[in-house]
Amino acid sequence: MNQPSLPPNMALPFTSVRTLLRRYRDRDPDKIALVDLDWDASITYGELDEVVDRVARHLRDLDLGVGDKIALLSEENLEKLILWLGIWRIGAVVCPLNVEINQTHIGEILRNIEPALVLWHEGLDGAALTRGAECPAIRFSRWSPDHDEISSSNEFFAELTSLSDGAEVDHDNAPGDMAAIFCTSGTTSKPKCVVYNHLSYWLSGLSTLDMLGLTEDDRTLEYRSFGWNSAQVLSLMPWLVTGLTLHIANRFSHSRFFEWIKQHEITFAAGVPTVVSMLLNEPLGITAEDVPSLRLMTCSTAPLSPDQWAKFERMYGVTLLQLYGMSEAGWICGNRHYRRRMGTVGPPAKHQDFRIVDGAGAPCPVGVEGEVTVGGPQTCLGTISPDGEFEDLSAARISTGDLAVMDDDGFVTVTGRTKDLIIRGGVNIAPLEIDNVLLSDSRVLEAAAIGVPDAIYGEEIACYVVVKPGEALSAEDIRRHCAGVLAEFKVPKEVHFINDLPKSDRGKIRRDDLKDLWARDNASS
Repeated sequence: MNQPSLPPNMALPFTSVRTLLRRYRDRDPDKIALVDLDWDASITYGELDEVVDRVARHLRDLDLGVGDKIALLSEENLEKLILWLGIWRIGAVVCPLNVEINQTHIGEILRNIEPALVLWHEGLDGAALTRGAECPAIRFSRWSPDHDEISSSNEFFAELTSLSDGAEVDHDNAPGDMAAIFCTSGTTSKPKCVVYNHLSYWLSGLSTLDMLGLTEDDRTLEYRSFGWNSAQVLSLMPWLVTGLTLHIANRFSHSRFFEWIKQHEITFAAGVPTVVSMLLNEPLGITAEDVPSLRLMTCSTAPLSPDQWAKFERMYGVTLLQLYGMSEAGWICGNRHYRRRMGTVGPPAKHQDFRIVDGAGAPCPVGVEGEVTVGGPQTCLGTISPDGEFEDLSAARISTGDLAVMDDDGFVTVTGRTKDLIIRGGVNIAPLEIDNVLLSDSRVLEAAAIGVPDAIYGEEIACYVVVKPGEALSAEDIRRHCAGVLAEFKVPKEVHFINDLPKSDRGKIRRDDLKDLWARDNASS
């Protein structure tokens, strides 16, 4: 795949990995750079600069360099990010493939992206994951600041101990260099891959800093996979750009979340709707007084209802910011720490060309719903299909498939997905509007509306509801609650109770799965 040239005379707000790590090493070599909460391990900026340099030298000695793809198979740990920076340090391309994807998909992805090397964590079945990959594969385990403690043979970090004190890698990763290839999907369909360059990442990182106001003095928490674009631009890039302290965990822990915050005086924590819902509906008796350091959390990957948002802030005394992004586009919109509005995803992010357009592609006026499209240097270079075909998107506008409307103050409200619209009697109905009304009932834990076939109206509204433990609800209760808020034609005709809503690995409700469930349940009707 070809890498497009950057626009001529473009001002590049960019700094290389080598320059950044030297800056932080010289500024404060003993400052903690990364904390691995699961292993109770950490690394200082002085140590990070040294080990990343050694990783880069070793990769160079393996004849790897600019543009070479290196697959990184690992759950979240300190070593994964050390290797990530070492790969970027030589101008190579990191391919952080989610280990949640089944082995068949991993093999297909490796064949599609054709890596020059696979690095796999010892906690995985490396032989199975790399079967069929036509490239070397090297296991890695734990890094230690004491080289003598690394004694395992045939292991990446052990091999670093035998490096002679040779010259450092004389290369800086450049803004136009390809930076990463990662997957977009979960476990139920063949994944698509997205390709980015370093400038795209840098611009998304700057947008994060604008939204959150993070500085080098912050201590942040991320518990999601760095194979996700959201974790990369929300947590990885601000850490790299500012030199703050980043705390990572392999996954969210309801029982340990506030313990992490108190022990490490976390100032900002990533969030998703599932986590916000869990902290709301399964409270641990924590208040703002218990976590005084935590000033800010975010919620992204799926819309958050205004009622949930307001209730969360009242319960924990923490500012919550709804953000909106896409794997192929980076950040699209975001509420700011200095300017926000509940129920919206905030104003458009900086560093991209945001437009809401009608069916003909013309910009929609303020207050008129249309589809969100994004262009500019922050968006991806392209995508790789499950069949290995590369689609060049470097000069294209990205159509998100999301419907939205902008108000007079520039705040954007996502109203739904184009494919999820319910068309009842020729009238478009956004299921998200109905979701929010359902969730405003204090007895409802989760809910989602879908359109189902109807002989008279074409489509009718059905909803699936998860009731909170210890509560009781009837279909009539649900319809009565909705009728008090919604127009009559938007009140669900069918109400179905379910134990759990189907979700993607990123917490997004799978409405297509609900439609399939409805079809199966009504197959004999």
